[in-house]
Amino acid sequence: MKRILISTMACCMALSLSAAKKKAKELLPYQNPKLSVEQRVNDLVSRMTLQEKVGQLRCTLAWNYYTIKGKNVEPSELFKKDIAEGQIGMLWGTYRADPWTQKSLENGLNPELAAKAGNALQKYVIEHTRLGIPLFLAEEAPHGHMAIGTTVFPTGFGMAATWNPALIEKTGEVIGQEIRLQGGHISYGPVLDLAREPRWSRVEETMGEDPVLAGELGAAMVKGLGGGILSKPYSTIATLKHFIGYGTTEAGQNGGITIAGARELQESFLPPFKKAINAGALSVMTSYNSLDGIPSTCSKALLTDLLRTQWGFNGFVVSDLYSIDGIHGTHRVAETKQQAGVMALKAGVDADLGALAFGRLEDAVQKGMVTEAEIDVAVKRILKMKFEMGLFEHPYVDAAQAKQLVRSDNNKAVALQVAREIITLLKNQNHVLPLSKTQKVLVCGPNADNVYNMLGDYTAPQEEGNVKTILAGIRSKLPASQVTYVKGCAVRDTTASNIAEAVAAAKQADVVVVAVGGSSARDFKTSYKETGAAVTDSKTISDMDCGEGFDRATLTPLGHQMQLLKALKAIGKPLVVVYIEGRPMDKSWAAQHADALLTAYYPGQEGGTAIADVLFGDYNPAGRLPVSVPANVGQIPVYYNKKPPMPHDYVEMSARPLYAFGYGLSYTTFKYDDLNIEETGDTQFKVTFNVTNTGDMDGDEVVQLYLHDEFASTAQPMMQLKKFSRIFIPKGETKQVSFTLEAEDLEIVDQEMNHVVETGDFTVMIGPSSDNIILKATFTQN
Repeated sequence: MKRILISTMACCMALSLSAAKKKAKELLPYQNPKLSVEQRVNDLVSRMTLQEKVGQLRCTLAWNYYTIKGKNVEPSELFKKDIAEGQIGMLWGTYRADPWTQKSLENGLNPELAAKAGNALQKYVIEHTRLGIPLFLAEEAPHGHMAIGTTVFPTGFGMAATWNPALIEKTGEVIGQEIRLQGGHISYGPVLDLAREPRWSRVEETMGEDPVLAGELGAAMVKGLGGGILSKPYSTIATLKHFIGYGTTEAGQNGGITIAGARELQESFLPPFKKAINAGALSVMTSYNSLDGIPSTCSKALLTDLLRTQWGFNGFVVSDLYSIDGIHGTHRVAETKQQAGVMALKAGVDADLGALAFGRLEDAVQKGMVTEAEIDVAVKRILKMKFEMGLFEHPYVDAAQAKQLVRSDNNKAVALQVAREIITLLKNQNHVLPLSKTQKVLVCGPNADNVYNMLGDYTAPQEEGNVKTILAGIRSKLPASQVTYVKGCAVRDTTASNIAEAVAAAKQADVVVVAVGGSSARDFKTSYKETGAAVTDSKTISDMDCGEGFDRATLTPLGHQMQLLKALKAIGKPLVVVYIEGRPMDKSWAAQHADALLTAYYPGQEGGTAIADVLFGDYNPAGRLPVSVPANVGQIPVYYNKKPPMPHDYVEMSARPLYAFGYGLSYTTFKYDDLNIEETGDTQFKVTFNVTNTGDMDGDEVVQLYLHDEFASTAQPMMQLKKFSRIFIPKGETKQVSFTLEAEDLEIVDQEMNHVVETGDFTVMIGPSSDNIILKATFTQN
């Protein structure tokens, strides 16, 4: 009897274990990858508590969420606490390193450790929360992933100077790959604010002043980042910044008010965003500014009526850092942060970057300020993308792959090509460039050998040797005996100049290359706001004159830079001036007195090599200005596509910019001819013409097509870029260029705010820049 009892008990235990295993293998509907995304989302949301739902809408600052222990990374106690208390579903800046975060090469994450950190955080959330919902990791990526050990590209302002969408798409592919290899999912960028205010501190992040150029390049970047197909292994959720009108704030004040009419928004500011959304962007970030008294972060007209209803946007909207809080604290249109959070949610914001205001939504539901159903709408938008990206099945990444592939030789080669293509030659008197490799060269100036001044804002600390400075680039071309270096002065600091030493060295040289301009290099002396924007401080001597928070009242180079330039000019040696800059700075003196002048913007980690390639003729420059360069700050705003009447001259000076939008020189010359316009369909016209390289060097030409609607029901720009192409043409050869103008190219916004094509005459203008139109013809739209 005893044996029978034991046997029965053993059998029951076996059956019980078998049943338990079977039950463990039975997936809940949201865990079943065979079901549709919609089914999985609905099932998951039906199981979530209000706290869990709100947690998915909160994006917290995450660089203190990990602890490095030797070769391993573990979740920090702060992370565990925030997960337990808030059920957080999205993190920002987990891998970020810079003076604001106090993360450096010594205590930050390299790519291998970053991947391990992401895995550790995902594992903790999956194993220690009730439903095991994986995290979204959002990372800054305007010109490369802002993390240690990644590839640093030129800033957006520079990338726009390539006028090369195909190359920018390759850049996006590299950025997306490096983010995903390390366990990130959301890339903040591209920045599509129009740069019509050069005093503004964030011009460097934009893709210029023109809606067509910015739209085409922004769309190309989005395509490179995956084009919204989240099932691709390296696809990220591209987040467009900043919605809307943030780059045209009054007086160039970062976050200030924007004055723009509804038609101007439709004609200029919104099209780049729409183009990028059509290319697959799945996230849009609000901006800090207000328009017509309405903070962008609580504008239902923008975030719901326009973005979702009119455009059909099916992604999610995220606030800029603490911009929801700013509805209360800055703009003063909400009496409490809780009310601000409710206003933002109802307007169409789905995720709170900073997570403070949305942290009060649970209580707001209890008070009847917002319904749980309204929260469900936002939650579903975010969860949908977590499922589409496959995070529930594949939440982890391979740390060994991250170590091997992030900043690979291929990725650095792409960065070098972008750096070459951005360089814009503005003056080359008596063909002083390219330089001979037999000449003795003095290299000087504050930006000649400063690693961080090459990179721009939103850049992580760099290992020694990764960034090529101008001095390093020139030294790679010449024997050491032919190169002398004297700094001369700093960007801003006037206490450490050695101009006399630079002058003495110039007398011994055959040619002087001086690198001036600005800097967005953050340092550990600078103070920062809670949003990460730098705080100007007269007591702190820093090189930083640009980058978020560093708005300028003037555009002239600061410190002793003008004294250095004038002292070097007085020597009488050929003077080559290189501007490293985050905005179009005042170049009036250099335009008049330098023998050669070029801008390299912030050219990124390979910038020094690229600049040296151009200086010595190993690469023929073809960068084109993505903005107009003012001759004087009093001309601002000075963008090219103004509506009539055209600006008239001032008492003191011309109203024309110093350098026009689209301008840039080459070491060779080009001829344009044989323009033909043919109507090929209903509201479709084919424009063809020939371009011949008439010089002695192979080179790229950037051909630009502008259009003017001669008479319309609303005032139209005197010229508006519609098509462009960067074309390589060997010396002596001719290439036929063909553009097709479609209905969208002829559209205007009429008096009733409708997008329409009106009948009438249109003038086509073709040339190498907006102020150098070589071919012109008119066609009629019937």
